[in-house]
Amino acid sequence: MSDIQNKDKIENQSTEKLFFSNSDLNDSKIDKIVSDSLLNADDGELYLEFCESESFVYDDQRLKSASFDVSKGFGLRAISSESTGYAHSSDIDESSLKKASNTVNFVTKGNTGSFNSNFNRTNKKLYHDVNPINSSLFAEKIETLKKIDEYARKQNPNIKQVSAALNGEWQVVRIYRPGGILVEDIRPLVRLYISVVLEKNGRLENGSRGSGGRINYETFLNDSHWQSQVDGAIKQAEINLDSVDAPAGEMDVVLGPGYPGILLHEAIGHGLEGDFNRKKTSAFSNLMGERIADESVTVVDDGTIDSRRGSLSIDDEGTPTNCTTLIENGILTGYMQDRLNSRLMGVNPTGNGRRESYAHAPMPRMTNTYMLSGDKSPEEIIKSVKNGLYAVDFGGGQVDITNGKFVFTCTEAYKIKDGKVDQPVKGATLIGSGPEVLQRVKLVGNDSKMDTGTGTCGKDGQSVPVGVGQPTMLVNNLTVGGTATV
Repeated sequence: MSDIQNKDKIENQSTEKLFFSNSDLNDSKIDKIVSDSLLNADDGELYLEFCESESFVYDDQRLKSASFDVSKGFGLRAISSESTGYAHSSDIDESSLKKASNTVNFVTKGNTGSFNSNFNRTNKKLYHDVNPINSSLFAEKIETLKKIDEYARKQNPNIKQVSAALNGEWQVVRIYRPGGILVEDIRPLVRLYISVVLEKNGRLENGSRGSGGRINYETFLNDSHWQSQVDGAIKQAEINLDSVDAPAGEMDVVLGPGYPGILLHEAIGHGLEGDFNRKKTSAFSNLMGERIADESVTVVDDGTIDSRRGSLSIDDEGTPTNCTTLIENGILTGYMQDRLNSRLMGVNPTGNGRRESYAHAPMPRMTNTYMLSGDKSPEEIIKSVKNGLYAVDFGGGQVDITNGKFVFTCTEAYKIKDGKVDQPVKGATLIGSGPEVLQRVKLVGNDSKMDTGTGTCGKDGQSVPVGVGQPTMLVNNLTVGGTATV
C-alpha cells in the first residue's frame, strides 16, 4: 500500500467517530444499504457531512454576536433517467438509512437502466485538514476584532461606524457509492469582512474589504493583514465621499481586475452550467463550438487552485474537480457538469456537482470562475477611452439566466476623460446581457487576478462559496444607469 493510500485509510478511520459514535454502523453495513438502495438506479450516492461553524461580529465598539454550531447528517440520492429521489436526515443510524432507502426506491421502481459505475478518484488535496475552529484562539479572535475597530477609528476622524466579522468552518464529507467505494474530503474555510462608514458635512459613505480561503485563522489574525484590509475599506469610503453623480447612457466601460469578475460569474457563468443548457433554458444553449466573444476572451472554471475559497479536492458527488475551459479564444468549448446532467448530455462530469449541505441534492455549480489574461496593459486600455466609466468594485446585482440580462451596482467607479481616470462617481449601475457583453469585449489586460476570497453564490435556494476573477478589460457601448447626463 502506498504512503498516500495508507494516510487516507488512517484519516478515514479517525473520522468515523464523527459519524458513527452513536450507532453500530460501519463501512460494510453502509455499503450493503447503499448497494441495495441503488440496485435499480442509473446513478446516486450516500453523502455524509459533519460541520462545525462559528461567527463573530463586532459592531458599534462592542461584540455584537458570537455563535457556534455543530451539525451532521446524510443525504441519500437515487437517479432514474431525469428523475431524482432524495432523502436526508440529521440522524445517522441504520434505521434512518433504511427509511431513506425505502423513500428513494420509489423513483427507481421499474427502471431498466444500468448503474453508472464510471468513477474517478484523486489523492490530490488542495488544502490542509487543519480545523480552524480552535477554542484556545477564542480570546484572540475577539481581541483582533476589537483592535480592528480601534485601529480604524484612529485612521480617520470622520469614522462613524466600524463593523468587522470573522467566520470559520470545518466540514468533513464522506461519499459512498456501490461496491465499497468511499471518498472523503476535509474542508476548512475562513472569512474576514470589514465595513466602515464615514461622515463628512452630513454626507455618509461606506467602504468595505474582505478576505478568505480554505486555510486557518493565522493569516487573518496577523496585524499587517487586517490593517491593510481596514486601510482599503477607509480609502474606498473616502473616495466615495468625493464622488459626483454617475453619468448615464451608453458608453465604453473599463472593468478593473479581480472582483469585477462577479459580473462574469453572474451574467455568463450561470448560463454555462450544464442543467440550464440540457434544458435549453440558457442564453448559451445550442452554441457549443460557435464564436460567442472576441478572440481575446478565454474563460475557465478552476476548482483545483490551492486553498482558494471556491476550490474543492472533490466535488459533492466525489468527482475530482478540474480546470474546465468554458470559452477559448472566443469559442464556446465547455459547460460545467455534475454527474446527472453529464450522463444525459453524453459528456464527462467536470467536478462541478455541489450542494449547500446534506439536506440538499447536488447540481452543477461554479467553483473559481475567471477570465485569463490578454496582451494589453491596463494603462493602454484606459488610454484608449475618450469618455467612459472605470468600474473597480461591485455590490449587488441580478441576472436572468434565460436571456442573460443583468443589472449590477458599482460600489467604486470613476469617470474616464481623454484617456485618464477622472472623478469618482456614485450610483452607477451596469445594464446589459451576458451574450452581448462578450461580443463587446474589445481589449483584455495582462493583469488577471482572483478576488480576495469572500464570494458566495446562490442558486435555487442553495448557497456555496465561490471565487471570481478577471483582468482589466474594455467593453464597448455598455448601458450605464446614473443620475447625471453624459
